[in-house]
Amino acid sequence: MNKTLQLTLAAMFVALMIVGARIGVPLPGISEDYFTLQFLVALMAGLLLGSKLGAISMGAYLALGLIGVPVFAAGGGLAYVVRASFGYLVGFAATAFAVGFIVEKTKTNSIKGYWLACVCGLIVCYGIGLPYEYVITKYFAGNSNVAMLAIFLDCFPIDFPGDCILTVIGAALAYRLRPVLLREGQIPGRA
Repeated sequence: MNKTLQLTLAAMFVALMIVGARIGVPLPGISEDYFTLQFLVALMAGLLLGSKLGAISMGAYLALGLIGVPVFAAGGGLAYVVRASFGYLVGFAATAFAVGFIVEKTKTNSIKGYWLACVCGLIVCYGIGLPYEYVITKYFAGNSNVAMLAIFLDCFPIDFPGDCILTVIGAALAYRLRPVLLREGQIPGRA
């Protein structure tokens, strides 16, 4: 695959991530809370682009936001690093890498294999996002009484179920798209 196509694919996933940040899916019964489609885009970057290119595309998205382009769900800029949710943005790049790495190493082409890779991506994303949220909340925001369990419980009734559904959607999309795109030479890898 040539470099121009790789850069185009990476740029496409940066654009998809920007759109995914802007699409807020409301949660039934909770008027103020919603989740975005960013996690699904990070999964698809890893599933379709592979570990390196997927992580590069998510890293480019992160860099755009940090230099001040308002691509994140609530804007952009360097000050975003002190937001409790910033760890999840870092987690998206790690998620894309982990998912892509698992698919590359296992050479899976089953929906179950893709789903397991997505579940690993979910663990990676939350493994980075939750501790980051805890540290920012406890030490930067000055809430010294907060416990990690409170951060954990705050996240799971709202965000986690939606992200679990997105692992299933990501696996199903990869199962349908990946073989076709590989056969056409549109993504890295072999058919």
